Amino acid sequence: MESLIGSFRGERREAERQQVHDPLSGSLQGLCTSWKEPLVIPGPIIVGGGPSGLAVAACLRAKGIPSVVLERAHCIASLWQLKTYDRLRLHLPKKHCELPLTPFPSCFPTYPTKRQFVAYLEAYAREHGVRPRFNEAVVAAEYDEALGFWRVRTAATQGSPAEKREYLCRWLVAATGENAEAVAPELEGSADFGGPIVHTSSYKSGEAFRGKRVLVVGCGNSGMEVCLDLCNNAAKPTIVVRDSVHVLPREMLGLSTFGLAMWLLKWLPLRVVDALLLLLARLVLGNTAKFGLRRPRLGPLRLKALAGKTPVLDAGALALIKSQRIKVRPSGVKRLVKHGAEFADGAAEEFDAVILATGYRSNLPHWLKAKEVIEEKGGLGGGWKLGDKGLYALGFTKRGLLGVSLDASRIAGDIEECWKSQLEKIKVTSFTCSHAPSRRTSNFTK
Repeated sequence: MESLIGSFRGERREAERQQVHDPLSGSLQGLCTSWKEPLVIPGPIIVGGGPSGLAVAACLRAKGIPSVVLERAHCIASLWQLKTYDRLRLHLPKKHCELPLTPFPSCFPTYPTKRQFVAYLEAYAREHGVRPRFNEAVVAAEYDEALGFWRVRTAATQGSPAEKREYLCRWLVAATGENAEAVAPELEGSADFGGPIVHTSSYKSGEAFRGKRVLVVGCGNSGMEVCLDLCNNAAKPTIVVRDSVHVLPREMLGLSTFGLAMWLLKWLPLRVVDALLLLLARLVLGNTAKFGLRRPRLGPLRLKALAGKTPVLDAGALALIKSQRIKVRPSGVKRLVKHGAEFADGAAEEFDAVILATGYRSNLPHWLKAKEVIEEKGGLGGGWKLGDKGLYALGFTKRGLLGVSLDASRIAGDIEECWKSQLEKIKVTSFTCSHAPSRRTSNFTK
């Protein structure tokens, strides 16, 4: 380890000496004027302390490779701990959501609660010795061609705002995922509305809305579950369903819908599996279009593969829609008014509160300076390995925690190959130097 760190520092000093005499390297000068002296990290830097970051750090440690996990919040899995509602459960069975090397406790239910999942992640971090550096937000990460290192700059999110650091590393893992920042559209008339407007990232329980008429904007899994929670707390929700949506039962034929789909895909093409899922969904749920929930023309698996749009796995909201305890508005919100909302179809209704179930987006464009790999919508193209500069991505393939587990193992394996190659070079260099004849010996031989 010491030899590897020494080698990295030596290479860095040599490259920086060359930069001083290189008239073309002016853009690199002064990068550290407001940051502390760069810290050389022998292993990878992992940005994000959620499930993705923990998974790849654990896989690396199992291979004897140290890493540094940078997390902007004060805890691991900050999205789960700080920005999710209380009734949240995993939408898929636990066997499809396990992180590498450690299964869920057998005493956990098939669909663990939010609290149980967080407890699993905290135990996972302890078991695998993953200790993120909390309250450190990455503000920029850029590959330095001259050094052959990634420059990762951070700023403290608590305490002194002037506290900044710069790290140098050969490998960078972007593990902030697709849900880093809340998407909260500005609705016309928001300033005139007389009640609260909150994003689901700030919603905890329907108890705060007891007896109130609540407009829920967004009909994904979060929107449907929030409506269910509101009903369970004696609120009166109305959900805006502007686009078509696939609603599937959470379980079919005694199996989880996801598990059934994965099993069928082993034997049948995707279009056939889609047709079977829709047939079974029709038998179990009926024609959802009758209740304002039009299905897309593409099947659920095909739509997920092409557009990343996840089907809604019904946890009980559909029965409340059928009984009209949850009202469906099939057109978008035109504007908010003081005591309610006007819709695009000309209808108007009074509401006491608005909840935005409008999802999240990646924050990669804000800190990762690698335009060649960042897609237009802020995602990462190209899978888990991006180019040949030591850049990896985890949690961006729209395959959930199952995809995270698979890719974490692949990333750790790829870095291990590079790590062993570096160690081998150092061993060869050390051996050559230690056996090189001295000048005195050379003269004596002559």
